[in-house]
Amino acid sequence: MDLTVVWWVLAVLLVVGGLVGTIIPALPGVPMVFIGLLLAAYATDFTPAGVGTIAVLGLLTALAWLIDFLAAAMGAKRLGASPRAFWGAMFGAIVGMFFGLAGIILGPFVGAVVAEMSAGRSVSDAGRAGLGAWIGTVIGAAAKLAIAFTMVGFFIIRQFFG
Repeated sequence: MDLTVVWWVLAVLLVVGGLVGTIIPALPGVPMVFIGLLLAAYATDFTPAGVGTIAVLGLLTALAWLIDFLAAAMGAKRLGASPRAFWGAMFGAIVGMFFGLAGIILGPFVGAVVAEMSAGRSVSDAGRAGLGAWIGTVIGAAAKLAIAFTMVGFFIIRQFFG
């Protein structure tokens, strides 16, 4: 069996899993896309997607991570959240994924609210913090998804159209 086919299948699985992972918080989405594209480049001996292409994809991966972190933190901070709300939102997102789509959507909000209330903040303040953390999480996920699709598009253009 030709190993090139195996590499391509594994690369496609990683990219698809990575695209899903940009929305589901437990999966490292954009890094999975990067590794999948790196594997696809390896399968073709890095021709025509060479070192320059891989470097651009690596920079986009780092940018996605930075945007994801900053968007959630800034969204929470913008509406008066403490760092505790940010971590509560992250915990809520992870726990929420076990409760389907509703959990994925509501988890960051509930986590931030619970975290703020555990610090003695009022329901109103905790609700604002939760809303900010949720908005930041959604913006971060949208940015990660956009960057992941940009990475795939850039790779396809470099790989198949030179």
